[in-house]
Amino acid sequence: MNGNSAIGEAAIRAGCQCYFGYPITPQNELTEYMATHLSRRKGCSFIQAESEIAAINMVYGASLAGSRAMTSSSSPGISLKQEGISYLAACELPAVIINMSRGGPGLGSISASQSDYFQATRGGGHGDYRTIVLAPSSGQELADLTHRAFDLADKYLVPVIVLGDAMLGQMMEPIEFKHEAPDELPVRSNALRGAKGRPSRIIKTFTSKPAELEEINWSLFRRYQLIKKEETAYEAFMVEDARLVVVAFGIAARIAKGAIKNARSNGLRVGMLRPITLWPFPSQKLKDLSKKTKDFLVFEMNMGQMIEDVQLALEGKGAVYFYGRPGGVIPTPTEVSRVISRHYYQKGLKSAK
Repeated sequence: MNGNSAIGEAAIRAGCQCYFGYPITPQNELTEYMATHLSRRKGCSFIQAESEIAAINMVYGASLAGSRAMTSSSSPGISLKQEGISYLAACELPAVIINMSRGGPGLGSISASQSDYFQATRGGGHGDYRTIVLAPSSGQELADLTHRAFDLADKYLVPVIVLGDAMLGQMMEPIEFKHEAPDELPVRSNALRGAKGRPSRIIKTFTSKPAELEEINWSLFRRYQLIKKEETAYEAFMVEDARLVVVAFGIAARIAKGAIKNARSNGLRVGMLRPITLWPFPSQKLKDLSKKTKDFLVFEMNMGQMIEDVQLALEGKGAVYFYGRPGGVIPTPTEVSRVISRHYYQKGLKSAK
């Protein structure tokens, strides 16, 4: 199954009740899959919206009514959804947003890129808010993390972004679906489902009282701190004795893993830290690694966006270097292996004790 279809099947099995999307390459297979298969669940809705802006606001409305709702797009389409995502965060509404990113800036290309890291991990829209950001590196993780995204969104009442890319969306791999869709989902207590027998409930984002808005911001901040504590996820690969640690996410981490295996076969002590949650970022794990490893190579398919989070996490306790290919160019493991070897020997890590 291709990655886009795997997301669709995982969403249906997670209990997705409403999907609203608009066509854009390279995620169109997901929209097609949902159009074909979402109807097998009773009471579910698929709508191809007239625009990305309409789609995210349909998600907003469905979430208000208590439904598990999802939308998907690719880079410039996600840009158009940012205001709606900010409104979802302000109203404490769960939603799942899939970004199968492509080359940019602007309309860019339809090739795989990781140029949306800043957009995803910094909120993307206006105001003080965060989104949980999950970064799969395989077709299997696309399925697993999509299912997890719905659970996290409902648990913390926040929008959750699954940040993939064109390569993950198009490549085909064996997928095992580990969950079946529940027959019924509980309705959230704050959902707008009619007011018979109770006072009317109003959910809004505007207030003319600064103190009131300040408390909303502090309330969200406390929730984000809890998410940092409870939900940070990463993969540590061959880091126990590493003299050089590669930091990479998503498909770049998969490429890097092949390069690291090659480097290990040549006697180079190289490992990798792969953030699975881009936000919250695994800062503490990097700090722990810096106690025994002083060289970190950030590898991304962009111009070096994650490098800022790595530098912040290390707090000056490690040297940070960068290698990247922007614009949709996909490097090979052999290319990355050469970069690792060159860095390893230039820094004298081969002779380090």
